[in-house]
Formats: sequence, structure tokens, C-alpha cells
Amino acid sequence: MSDPSIWSDQEALKDLNRKKKRLTEALEKFSELERNVADNGALLELIEEGEASMQPEFNELLRKIASDQEKLRLQALFANEEDEKDCYLEIHAGSGGTDSQDWASMLLRMYLRYCEKSGLKATIVDSQPGEEAGIRSATVSIQGSYAFGYLKEEIGVHRLVRISPFDSNARRHTSFSAVFVYPQVDDSIKVEIDEKDLRVDTFRSSGSGGQHVNVTDSAVRLTHIPTGLVVSCQNERSQHRNRDMAMRVLKSRLLDLEREKQQAKKQEVEDAKKDIGWGSQIRSYFLHPSQRVKDHRTKVDIGDVNRVLDGDLDELIKASLYHSRRGV
Repeated sequence: MSDPSIWSDQEALKDLNRKKKRLTEALEKFSELERNVADNGALLELIEEGEASMQPEFNELLRKIASDQEKLRLQALFANEEDEKDCYLEIHAGSGGTDSQDWASMLLRMYLRYCEKSGLKATIVDSQPGEEAGIRSATVSIQGSYAFGYLKEEIGVHRLVRISPFDSNARRHTSFSAVFVYPQVDDSIKVEIDEKDLRVDTFRSSGSGGQHVNVTDSAVRLTHIPTGLVVSCQNERSQHRNRDMAMRVLKSRLLDLEREKQQAKKQEVEDAKKDIGWGSQIRSYFLHPSQRVKDHRTKVDIGDVNRVLDGDLDELIKASLYHSRRGV
């Protein structure tokens, strides 16, 4: 960045600033870990010399060291350039009618809570309500350090087993929803979209009623005719801002589609989109008869489903990242 010529290229400068920020954050975390290890060494010496009152402080700092070390180990797994990017997360209700739409809304809440606990900024870009309850689909913009890296292993079908609150006979139901995650396109990456390849529809934003409902047709839906991709945005009050956000989502999805082709994974992803049901789930959440979560890829089994549904996904995500890196 000391090269004077870089200041004439604003896109390159922004890209360098992003890289500098990521590297600075990583170095600061490592330096903090080194300091804490040294401090705890000093506390241990005091304890061994008879200062038992230092034991609680030593134990607490030891827990922090272990947690910070594990975070750095996870970040070392992120070998792809896309891992450090912000991302979009989509949820689509599948087999199960109203129950699956309610399940989709539960997943949305779970990921929003995870982002809140992890220091990631999550913004709902679009949400399509269900006929009776829940949502048919939702798109969330997630920003923060290694957002895509942490969430990419959540891609797949998620299954819920419970006594349905929508069944008057209180029978057990199985519901499915699919999760898709793809990195956001930054300004340094050019994705050309011909306007003639777009169909633009405007509609009235859906809401819960009252003074906050937008009475103008400010929501925007973009259809990319060559690929059939459809994105919409109704988060902003301005039609122009909704169109801008929808265009950014579309560019990210087109880039992700191209990446899938290059990696020969497109067919696998398309198959998953078409079959949000039995036999394709990556994880099952049981509310009846047991209370647990089981990941079918890593075999991790957690006996507290409510903790997971409240956004505590660290154990599941960590296991998925290690499993994926081993290529098992």
C-alpha cells in the first residue's frame, strides 16, 4: 500500500484494504493469544508458590485461551479465497406443507441467533410468508469475518421431527427445509448482466400490517431469463434501493453458479434443490420422542436441541469444517 500508483486504482485499493484488515485481525488475535499464554504462565507460578486465590482467574483465562486457539485453528482451514467473504444464506421450505414452512422460520431464527452470538451482521433481504404460518423462503445477507467460510457447510436439507402444532390429532410429523449459502460479490469482481436478459417486476412489500407497511410497489423481483434465477428484495422502502440490493444478490448467485460449473458440482446442487425431502438431509432435529440433533455427515449427536435452535451451532459447524477438510 506504500506504492503511490495504487491510489489511482480505487478498486485495487479497496481490495488491498480488505486484505490488510483480515491480516491485521488475524495477527492481533494471535498476539492476544501469545499474551494470554504468557500471563497464564505467570499465574501458574504464583499458584505453585501458594497463591491459591489466583486459581479462578487462571481457570477462566485457560478457557479463553482454549477457545481462541480453536478459532484460529478453524480459520486455518479456510484455504479458498471465497471463505473470507460475506455471504447470502437462503432458506426454502420443502416437503411438509405448513409444518415445513414453520420449520423454515425456525431455521431462520436459528441462523439469526447464531450470527448475533458470533458477531456477524445479519440482514433479512427478502422473506416470503407461508400460507398459514412460517415462511416459504428467506434470503439473509451476512457480513463479518469469514462469514462464508463458517456457514458454507450448512448447505443441504435440514429435517425436523416433532408433534405438529398444526395437527388437531397431535400426530408426529417430519418436515424438511433446504439451506443454500453463497459468497457475496464484491465491487472488484465484475459480473456483466445484459438488461435485455432481465425481467423486472415490482410489487407491494408484505408486512404485518399497521403504519410500517409500504403502500407503494417498492419491492422488486428480478428474473434472469437465460438461467431462470429469480431474486427479490423488499427490505428497503425505496424501489431503487431494493433493485440495487436484488441486483447484488443476483450477481452473487450468477458467480456462484459459474463456480459450481467449474468445480463440476452444479448437478449435485441442482439435485438437492429439486428434492427437499427424504434421503437427502444433512442434519436431523428431533423434538419428539427424544430431544436431540444429529448431523448425518459427521455423526455428531447433541442432546440439547433447544440450545442448537437458539443459535449455538459452534460444535456442529466445527465438526463439519474438519470433516470437509479431511475429504471423508
